[in-house]
Amino acid sequence: MGETVGNLIGLNDVVIHPAATLAVEAHNSPSKQFLVKKIKISHDHSSVVVLAFRGSMLPDDWFGQPPFGKTEIDTLKDAIKKKRQVVFAGYSSGGPIAILATLYFLENQTLSPRCLTFGSPLVGDRIFGHALRREGWSDYFTHFVMKYDIIPRIMLSPSSTDHEQILNYFKSKFDTQNINLAPPSGFYLTVMGNASSVASYEACHLMGCRNPSLDIIKSFIELSPYRPSGTYVFCTGNRNLVVVKNPNAVLQILIHCAELGESNTAEVEKSSLREHSAYLSELKKICSDGSPATATLNDLGLASLLCFPQAMRCLQAAEEFENRRLRNLENIGNYMKKIEVELKELRKYKENAQIRRVGYYDSFKLQNENDDFHANVRRLELAGIWDEIKEMLKEFELPDDFEKKPEIIDIGTKYRRLVEPLDIANFYRHSKDKETGAYMIISKARPDRYLFIQRWLEHHEKKSFGSLSESLFWADVEQLGIDIKKKGYLQEIEERIQQVERNLIAWIGDRSLDDDVLLENSTFVKWWRDLPPQHKPESDRIEKLIGEKKKAAGV
Repeated sequence: MGETVGNLIGLNDVVIHPAATLAVEAHNSPSKQFLVKKIKISHDHSSVVVLAFRGSMLPDDWFGQPPFGKTEIDTLKDAIKKKRQVVFAGYSSGGPIAILATLYFLENQTLSPRCLTFGSPLVGDRIFGHALRREGWSDYFTHFVMKYDIIPRIMLSPSSTDHEQILNYFKSKFDTQNINLAPPSGFYLTVMGNASSVASYEACHLMGCRNPSLDIIKSFIELSPYRPSGTYVFCTGNRNLVVVKNPNAVLQILIHCAELGESNTAEVEKSSLREHSAYLSELKKICSDGSPATATLNDLGLASLLCFPQAMRCLQAAEEFENRRLRNLENIGNYMKKIEVELKELRKYKENAQIRRVGYYDSFKLQNENDDFHANVRRLELAGIWDEIKEMLKEFELPDDFEKKPEIIDIGTKYRRLVEPLDIANFYRHSKDKETGAYMIISKARPDRYLFIQRWLEHHEKKSFGSLSESLFWADVEQLGIDIKKKGYLQEIEERIQQVERNLIAWIGDRSLDDDVLLENSTFVKWWRDLPPQHKPESDRIEKLIGEKKKAAGV
């Protein structure tokens, strides 16, 4: 037996149609930015608060407007206080506002809201969707789409006069002056042709096609960056629904279920406009009696996919891509074991360097011991593994929550703190700064893998960008030594020295920086001791730390 629409999306059935009704009312209320309504969901007086937003059908509003500010909503504040379910809703161009309001709520509240959109245009690119899934927020967003409705597909086509025709037509339907324009014509093939190009390009990517000609074609054809995210509920027109969460499959269905086939272009074009106004009647039929609402792709007219083998291949590619991501995650388990082994050996190398009272940074930079050679081999092997992981992430070939997994953040941070100093030592040993410039948090000199891993930890701990840069400590010291020789003690240099001192004290304190930097013969201590006293405001505290390290080392 099938499930009801509420069961399919994890929301009480009695909320959906009233939320859609309020969203349409808000869209038709030009004098109000939003409407609020409490919907009773049970006999014990529990309720859901629905906040529906008005959108705009002005073409200029769709392509950039200044922020509209922050508004306090008493009903919403009360709902948060009483821990009631909050639902943000939007019809048509009100959908994007509902999506952004839900994101703001998620960022600032501990309650889990829901977002329902009806005939909403797409919001955000592929990275936007990736971020939602990474945070575990994707299931909070549900988008209802009619089979032929043009508005959910319009952003897959570059801005053009076709956009203006469509938007002006819908604006006229809701215009208070009752100025009804004639339905536009000729737009459907243009919009869907551009959308089809996007779907085909993405399908080639999913299939692993790396043909350089695709990028050449892309440089000549403007492909929309917009991509679907969240859960999509496709209304079939026969009281049934198709629910899809895979964003790659959603993109393909958006295009292929609206393909003309043997249908008349003019009739489909009219349907694409008519269906945008049909959400209330469609949902009323589906929600009225709580009858099952499940369906198959055939209900969207995709039974004829045999006539469209490309469409079938695209959908199969979307499914296979997800399976490939899971297989890649399994393979990462073997990588992690290899990384652990190599890090263990590098920790031994570090301990041996301290026994020689050199410090592993300086030992690696000098390259006087056999152990230094083996450490370099391990550094390069680890770089290869992490670069491969980085490339998989850049191609979205790992699950979206990969970089949020505690075990991945932990091993990545251990790697960055232990190995990046070796990269820095190698960089300055060979004076590579003369070719690429300084080794900084973002620079040509710094490998991307370290920036990726650093951002994972900063995001996890909700720290600002660049605040956890302890693995760059040696680069700051080396570059300051070079810059002092070139420029002298300018104010900017003095400020950087003070920042290095503050960082040292903080990072030694929280143990994110190893105290071997305080060994008497380390590059840091030698450089710092040579600084004029007036440029060392933290002199007493750092001398104390050096003394404590000296005592601990038994010197």
